[in-house]
Amino acid sequence: MPDTRRCSHPRVVVTRELPDQVMDRIAALFDARLYRGDTRLSRDALHAAVAECDVLVPTVTDAIDADLIAAAPSLKLIANFGAGVNHIDLRAARARGIIVTNTPGVLTDDTADMTMALILSVPRRLAEGEKLVRSGEWHGWSPGGMLGHRIGGKALGIVGMGRIGQAVAARARAFGLSIHYHNRHRLPAVLEQELAATWHADLDDLLRTADIVTVHTPLNDDSRMLIDRRRIALMRPHVYLINASRGGIVDEEALVDALEDKRLAGAGLDVWEHEPRIDPRLLALPHVVMTPHMGSATFEGRVASGEKVIQNIRMWADGHRPPDQVLEGWA
Repeated sequence: MPDTRRCSHPRVVVTRELPDQVMDRIAALFDARLYRGDTRLSRDALHAAVAECDVLVPTVTDAIDADLIAAAPSLKLIANFGAGVNHIDLRAARARGIIVTNTPGVLTDDTADMTMALILSVPRRLAEGEKLVRSGEWHGWSPGGMLGHRIGGKALGIVGMGRIGQAVAARARAFGLSIHYHNRHRLPAVLEQELAATWHADLDDLLRTADIVTVHTPLNDDSRMLIDRRRIALMRPHVYLINASRGGIVDEEALVDALEDKRLAGAGLDVWEHEPRIDPRLLALPHVVMTPHMGSATFEGRVASGEKVIQNIRMWADGHRPPDQVLEGWA
């Protein structure tokens, strides 16, 4: 087991370029090793980075698995930059007494905004229209040109009604969508009333009901391939699937098959199962809107995430429990 005593000036490794003000603050507060450059570290570089640090600040592109944790004898805190922790072996960290923290809440509005943009973009064929204008093939307005579907009056099915799911629901109501959701635990009645949301205890029932389905669960053992081939088959042919959460929650091969066979009307995707690799068949489908994992990509959100990382390290270094410690339920 590693030495779990706190230290007033911990050795901190940041694995990837963060906003300047965040990097400068970390450098001022801690004995920091900052990796500059917007590329992920190689496996060998990551092993070298963790060999002597007390605190590791990784991002979603770093695989912090059991082998890496075993190669970090001094590691006491993994202060993740981001809310999702599916890239960290939480059980291995827990077994060695290493605390894991994340940065929840600060990206809620950014991700909900991106989700709403995809919900609008796919039925209204915005990406197709933009490409048509750029191509020089557009010859002006016509009654039958670029017809899509309105979203007002449609049923939005939200899979996962945490912070982001609730923020999406609040936005969607303003566009005239009715709100349906599936969650492990039902929301309090007062919150359901505020969001005008209908709970579906059975996910299959939600998928049969919704006109648009959007995914907002963390990726873990329970949610991996949650929207699998069988569940995709439950959705009606006019349904649009939106995913700005994690690619591994949706069976991508089954999704592409359904889109190709017109068993789904379209999809809006900000994440993929084998990111950054994308199935070439998806690239060929005009009724799929794709964005490069940018749901949380705002200047304000990145800085706020960095501030949470710093707060978690400082609280730990001062001998207190970090405010954003990841607990058992994430594993």
